[in-house]
Amino acid sequence: MSELSQKIAGFDLWHCALPVVSRRDHGIGSVEGTCEIVVLRLTAEGGAQGFGEASPWSVFTGTPEATYAALDRYLRPHVLGRNVGDAAAIMADAARAVAHCTEAKAALETALLDLQGRIMGAPVWSFLGGKARDTIALSVSIANPDFDADLDLMARIREDGVRLIKLKTGFAGHAFDIMRLERIVQDFPEFGLRVDFNQGLEPYGALARVQDIAGFAPDFIEQPVRAHHFGLMADIRAAIDVPLLADESVFGPEDMTRAVGDRICDGVSVKIMKSGGPTRGQSVARMAAAAGLSAYGGDMFEAGLAHLAGAHMIAATPEISLGCEFYQAKYYLAEDILEQPFPSHGGKVTVPDGPGLGIRPDISKLEHYAA
Repeated sequence: MSELSQKIAGFDLWHCALPVVSRRDHGIGSVEGTCEIVVLRLTAEGGAQGFGEASPWSVFTGTPEATYAALDRYLRPHVLGRNVGDAAAIMADAARAVAHCTEAKAALETALLDLQGRIMGAPVWSFLGGKARDTIALSVSIANPDFDADLDLMARIREDGVRLIKLKTGFAGHAFDIMRLERIVQDFPEFGLRVDFNQGLEPYGALARVQDIAGFAPDFIEQPVRAHHFGLMADIRAAIDVPLLADESVFGPEDMTRAVGDRICDGVSVKIMKSGGPTRGQSVARMAAAAGLSAYGGDMFEAGLAHLAGAHMIAATPEISLGCEFYQAKYYLAEDILEQPFPSHGGKVTVPDGPGLGIRPDISKLEHYAA
């Protein structure tokens, strides 16, 4: 019997509320106090363990309660007793077992890959096609309604070597957005600047506001209007010289097909929580690249465990060329859940080479923050 023929014997869940250090406003909602995640642990009959994180947001992908129920009630029966090596078949069954719930499926695939890697002594990126890069440029989002606090954050991350930031706009009025852009360009010229509306603009007047923002020549402008406004996204894209990225408009490969056909964007934010796991995230990025579009490694309100999954995916996906946004573990959570710090230094994320994801979550922290 091969090592990957071991049966999956354990399926454990934690629903955690993790304290955060500040309020963050996005176009579609705010986060303050805590962010909620669900952590899955799979145990093979030989004792090896694999972990995955689901990081939902109620206004974007879904609720933590729905994520927990999807894993506990609907996906558990398709996992227990299966061979560790049957990840593709398990994920196919998961897709049929429950609609949507992409964060739950992302946690499941991550845990399966981590478990395989722990058993075989190989990193997750080796199961996703091999490593194309050792480090990933790190972007930090600027989203505090208290801009003075964000000025302090930008000074801190500049000292840490970060050179990419993404300003969250569309939540407190156009004048506030313009003021912050003017200040950033003046005081932090070394930053590569991106802008993200998170669907924050109403259709009427959206084009004029985006054109104003484009005047600051950011690297890209992301998702200015609601996800379903494909026609307006295409109009905005045609009217500005700055690349337009789709985020909420593109969850998985199915949406990417339409996005390419309708010409709504110049690139896409790839998130395993949207796509339903690393392999579907890779599919989105490769479909974008095949159409001549760029790809960026986005994330949700994640802890370090989900960051690790995203880092392994990006390491094995050269089509994702615009860096990553895996900053929360270091700069936003009051305390991360990993046994060791998430590996970001000097403005870059270092991709782990150890077995599985490379770092385990601290079970005592999961128990402490269990909701």
